[in-house]
Amino acid sequence: MSAGSLFNQSARHPLSSPRGIWSALHIDPILLFLLLILIAGGLFVLYSGADRNLEVVKAQGIRMGVALVVMFVFAQLDPAVFRRWSPWLFAAGLIGLAAVLLVGVGAKGAQRWLAIPGLPRFQPSELMKLVVPMMAAWYLSRHYLPPRLRHVAVALLIVLAPMAMIILQPDLGTSLLVGAAGIFVVFFAGMGWRLIGAFLAMVSVAAPLMWFFVMREYQKQRVLTLLDPQSDPLGAGWNIIQSKTAIGSGGMDGKGWLQGTQSHLEFLPESHTDFIVAVLAEEFGFVGMLVLLVLYLLIVLRCLYIASTAQDSFSRLLAGALTMTFFIYVFVNVGMVSGLLPVVGVPLPLVSYGGTSGVTLMAAFGVLMSVHTHRRMISA
Repeated sequence: MSAGSLFNQSARHPLSSPRGIWSALHIDPILLFLLLILIAGGLFVLYSGADRNLEVVKAQGIRMGVALVVMFVFAQLDPAVFRRWSPWLFAAGLIGLAAVLLVGVGAKGAQRWLAIPGLPRFQPSELMKLVVPMMAAWYLSRHYLPPRLRHVAVALLIVLAPMAMIILQPDLGTSLLVGAAGIFVVFFAGMGWRLIGAFLAMVSVAAPLMWFFVMREYQKQRVLTLLDPQSDPLGAGWNIIQSKTAIGSGGMDGKGWLQGTQSHLEFLPESHTDFIVAVLAEEFGFVGMLVLLVLYLLIVLRCLYIASTAQDSFSRLLAGALTMTFFIYVFVNVGMVSGLLPVVGVPLPLVSYGGTSGVTLMAAFGVLMSVHTHRRMISA
């Protein structure tokens, strides 16, 4: 055997090129690179938002490390595994939500956590952000697409059941994210315009009913504060007023890192969690916000590409829904911090301080990488 033939054989080996290595690891390098930039930038901003508390940054770094491991593990699983386990995971999720309502741990007037001896407490509702679109995609992919009315109705029941249980905790923000994830599956399955119109009509009818019979007083107050934050500037309107002040004072290029007055003088509440984007806007200005939004856009575009190239309907529906759920995270957080949407407690993805939502999001990115890399192996 000649040296040339040996070289040709090694070139054809799946691990002989960077692309082959990434495929063997089931990791999409472009998406991973974008996520690492976002996480690193988030820790940079968090140091300022947490008032230079290095312990908070270390804790967040550990959480992000765990989230990356979770992403890697999910990426190794074939999409067929997710499809096969969807009904069981959905049933376990419903049991977890029921357990929260019965024996859950409460904090700040909400009962959202389960405390199992030997394990850290967790929120089953966070897992439903991943499980609900998975279940909806599993059900709809078993029928001809676009779905018929009865199949759409069943899919909506799959979405609405956990939504109702999460609302009872109460956790309106998470329930809306779970509902959005499931609705996107139904939309991507090919809903006709008549069904879309009927759905919008149902939402229009349900909105006033929710206002009078479902929403609690503090949730109504958030909507009223959105319409007129100056009606209670030292109470309910304080967060929005200070947040908008921080964003506006940043100008074009900001006041500089660690130089934000609204957060460091403690005018801005929750500056390292839900309102961290206001810290970024104050210290890095319009340019910093533009960089952040472009980075989010690149992540969404890459994920949409992965969804569009998936090989089966289950993978396409699930990948598309998870991508748009990530987009909704960004849209809602930036909207509520800038005073365009009510405050619903949605963190800025992979930037705000917190663990459960970050792990859930990275698990979703692991599913997207699984869809992409296993597709490559099959088509090779």
